[in-house]
Amino acid sequence: MNVMKSEVRQGAYYDSVVLMQLQKALAELPNVADAGVVMATEANKELLAAGDLLPANVTAKADDLLIVVKGETETAVTEAINQVDELLTRRKASGSSEYRPHSLAAAAKQLPEASWVLISVPGRYAARVAEEALDLGKHVFLYSDNVPLADEVRLKQKAQRKGLLLMGPDCGTAIVNGVGLGFANRVRRGRIGLVAASGTGLQAVSSEVHNLGSGLSQAIGTGGRDLKAEVGAITALQAVNLLGKDPTTRVIVLVSKPPSPKVATQLLQAAQATGKQIVVNFIGFPPPGHKLGNIHFGTSLVETAELAVHLATTVETSLLSPVRQSVQGYVRGLFSGGTLAYETVLGLTAVLDQLYTNIPIRPDQQLDDLNRSQGHTIIDMGEDEFTQGRLHPMMDNDLRLRRLRQETADPEVGFILLDVVLGEGAHPNPAGELSPAIADAVQAGKKVIAIVVGTDEDPQDLNSQIEQLAAAGAIVFPSTNEAVDYIFNRLPEPEGNVPPVSAAAFGGTLSAINVGLESFYESIKAQGGTAVQVEWRPPAGGNEKLMAILAKMKQKG
Repeated sequence: MNVMKSEVRQGAYYDSVVLMQLQKALAELPNVADAGVVMATEANKELLAAGDLLPANVTAKADDLLIVVKGETETAVTEAINQVDELLTRRKASGSSEYRPHSLAAAAKQLPEASWVLISVPGRYAARVAEEALDLGKHVFLYSDNVPLADEVRLKQKAQRKGLLLMGPDCGTAIVNGVGLGFANRVRRGRIGLVAASGTGLQAVSSEVHNLGSGLSQAIGTGGRDLKAEVGAITALQAVNLLGKDPTTRVIVLVSKPPSPKVATQLLQAAQATGKQIVVNFIGFPPPGHKLGNIHFGTSLVETAELAVHLATTVETSLLSPVRQSVQGYVRGLFSGGTLAYETVLGLTAVLDQLYTNIPIRPDQQLDDLNRSQGHTIIDMGEDEFTQGRLHPMMDNDLRLRRLRQETADPEVGFILLDVVLGEGAHPNPAGELSPAIADAVQAGKKVIAIVVGTDEDPQDLNSQIEQLAAAGAIVFPSTNEAVDYIFNRLPEPEGNVPPVSAAAFGGTLSAINVGLESFYESIKAQGGTAVQVEWRPPAGGNEKLMAILAKMKQKG
């Protein structure tokens, strides 16, 4: 039967790498069956309990070091615990002998050229360290997780005001000036900029870009919550703006798990406004098509990398998206074809706020009153509500003409979108019936777009229909994708400018201060960067009340 003993060291902090190495060293000692060495958080105690390594009635707080050893004899267990200090001393002696500052402020004085602070301390301390880094004018790579959402929003807003970038919390990966931060892969420099709210997504795309022979200008992680509605993509928008102005970046790639719909729209509008080629993979978010203006949609991480490499190696700057010809006003679509209407809703959902319809993709898109548009509105007039007691709009345009005149009279309307479906059984000359109302709309300053579906053998004569519509002033397209693309390229610039990020840190040799996992410090130096490791300990021994008092005293000082 195994014997188990434990020891609690109050207020003794070590990072998780040190604890992992110590645990492994104890478990490898003679006659030791298992060992656990953790900071005594509730989560860690639960893990010890699951492995049958939590002693009964143990009294250890979250900031205490808990050491547990299980062995074949009491002597073996006691000797193992007695070797803890020796093992820690041996590890420290084998490490670097260089001086290590004990505070972030001291580290900033030691390495004044450092533009970055990497933070990987426990989440309950991370916000304080990040705030101090921002106050020192440093960009932040915040690896720590379990940071409250309210702290994330507050810190990102502060960073934004200061022209600084805060990547994270829970940001596992980034590549800045060719140096990987966190769990990054080593990739060559190149013309592709990457913005990712997914750490492994960033790794997968960046690795594939490298394997395809191309490279990255910068790869900016945002943290997994950045594209949630509560955060509003603060870091992602800053990163897009930064890469949009970077002359070395030709293609910008956006990768994320499904973002908030409103945030996705905002981010796509900001990306489109850069005028650069954009590749998007919002994993699980329905793309509006393969391409929308200068935005290309990838359906897998590998395809995303392939698209980016293709665009980076074949697109000349002269072929990038032309200067936007903005059209003010709402989009109003009046469709006879249900599938065409749905495809248009799908395409516009990704890029328009306040989109309403009687065939919603999301509940918030449901149009309140079928007889009156609100915001951007797409109506399928072939739905049952419109066809009771009257012919389908593919045969009778009367109801659609009434609505067309209604939209023409609305001063807030900029675009009117129609489909004209030809074929057997359809209206014998729909263009002839619609053209006078289209001409009136064009005369009133509306952009009228017509999607014509048919063949040259249809009884209505495809070419004749197109000619009549064009003569009335309509812009004619054969598909919804092209119509949506036309609208997208004429949407007004997004309201509000993102404060620019100081670009000085995105060039030359990466210089950083590391607070937390020593492996991150060693990785930066191994990649040719310069760095200082802070010998960090929880302030006030981790006592929350004392920490709050110290923080208030610091603010008054």
